[in-house]
Amino acid sequence: MSQNRKRAAIILAAGQGTRMKSPLPKVLHRVAGRAMMDLAIDAAEGLDCERIVVVVGAHSPQVGDSARQRLGADNVVVQDPPLGTGHAVLAAKVALSDFEGQVVVSYADCPLIDTQTLKTVFDLADKADLAVLGFEAADPGAYGRLVIEGADNLSAIVEAKEATAQQLAIRACNSGVLAADRATLFSLLDEVRNDNAKGEYYLTDVVGIAKARGLKPKVCFVGEEDVTGVNSQVELAAAEAIWQSRCRKTLMLNGVTMPAPETVFLSWDTQIAPGVVVEPNVVFAEGVSVASGAVIRAFSHLEGACVAEGALIGPYARLRPGADIGKDVHIGNFVEVKNVRIGEGAKANHLSYLGDGEVGAKANIGAGTIFCNYDGYFKHRTVIGEGAFVGSNASLVAPVTVGAGAITGSGSVITKDVPADALAFERSLQTEKAGWAKAFRERRTAEKAAQKKG
Repeated sequence: MSQNRKRAAIILAAGQGTRMKSPLPKVLHRVAGRAMMDLAIDAAEGLDCERIVVVVGAHSPQVGDSARQRLGADNVVVQDPPLGTGHAVLAAKVALSDFEGQVVVSYADCPLIDTQTLKTVFDLADKADLAVLGFEAADPGAYGRLVIEGADNLSAIVEAKEATAQQLAIRACNSGVLAADRATLFSLLDEVRNDNAKGEYYLTDVVGIAKARGLKPKVCFVGEEDVTGVNSQVELAAAEAIWQSRCRKTLMLNGVTMPAPETVFLSWDTQIAPGVVVEPNVVFAEGVSVASGAVIRAFSHLEGACVAEGALIGPYARLRPGADIGKDVHIGNFVEVKNVRIGEGAKANHLSYLGDGEVGAKANIGAGTIFCNYDGYFKHRTVIGEGAFVGSNASLVAPVTVGAGAITGSGSVITKDVPADALAFERSLQTEKAGWAKAFRERRTAEKAAQKKG
C-alpha cells in the first residue's frame, strides 16, 4: 500500500446496451461530442495510467474496433461469454500479467467519471487493501448498499434484492468503481463463485472475500452525479445536461461571460479564454478555441475553428473546420467560413461563403460574396490580398487571387487574377428602353381583364 505506485485501468465496455434501442453500441454514444468509451479512456490517461485495458463483448465488434484503434490490439480483450462484472475484470488478467501496481476498475457507460474521480479512489488505495468508490443516493432503489463500520471501513456490499429492511434504509451505495493492487485484485477474483440466481460472477463479492482473508477494504465517496451511468437515451440526455452545466459553470468562474448559459452548448475539447462573451444559443462543436476579448454573438455555430483576440463572430455565423479567424476580424450574419485564414482586421459582415483560401489583413468582403472553390472534382483556393475590397454579390472562381489593395466591382464574376491596386469588374452594359415598363403593365392589365370576361 505504498504511495506513488504505477497505475493501470480496466474499463468495462462489454454491456449489451439494449435499452438504448439504437443501432449504435451504447458506449459509442456521445456526451459533449465524444464517445463515452473515449471519455473513460481520457479519464484514465489523465492520471498517467501506464496501462489501460478495455474489456469488450463479442456481440459488438464495432466497440472492439474503436478501442483497438485508440489503444492498440494488446490492450483490448473480449469477454465471451458474458458472465458478470467479476468475470469481465478477470478477462483482463492476462493483459496485465506483467504489470505491478494499482489497478482501477471503471466503466465505459459512466461518462462523468473523470480524472479527479479516479484519483479519489486511487488515493484511498494507497492506504487500503481494497478501495471502493461509493455515493450517497437520493433514491437508493436497486443500487447495492455499502455496509460501513466506522468512518470508512467497508464491511460488505449487499445487493438490493438480497438486503434486509435495515440494509435497504442505507443510502450509501456502490458505484462499481474500485481499486487495488493488481495481484490482490486478481487473487480475490479467483475465489469469486457464481452460485447465485443469475449464475454470474459478481465483482462486488471481492469485498466479502477480502474481509474473510483479514484484509481491510475501505470506501470513499463522491457525488451521485459523478458516477451517473447511462443505460437509455433518457439517461444519455441527463448525463449530457450535467456535463454541459458543469462546463459552463467552470468557464464562467474563469471569466467567460454567458448571459444565458443554459442555451450554450460546448464540446469536450472547447477552449474559451477569460474575457470572451458568448451570447445565447451558440453551439461549439469539436475543435474550437476562442481567445480573450472575442465576442460570439447569438445563434452561431463553430466547429474546428480558431478565433483570435477581439474578433466578432455572428450573429448567425457558421465557422467550419479550418476557419482561422484573426485578431479583430468581423464575421457577420449568415457568413460561412471553411478552411480559410482571415487576417487581422478583415471584415465579412453579410451573407457570404468563404471556402478554401486566405483573406489578408483589413480586407473587406462585400455582402453576397462567394468563393467558388469546387469544380465538381477538386477544391481550389481563393486568395484576397491585404486591404483589398471585394464588391457585393461577387463570385470569385478559384483558383484566383485578388491582389493587395485591389477592388472588384459589385456583381462581378472574377475568373482571372487581379493585380494589386487594380479595379476588376465583369458585367454587361446596362440597357434602357424608355416607356417599356408602362406599356408592359398596360398590356398585361388588358389581357387579365379580357381573361376574366371570358
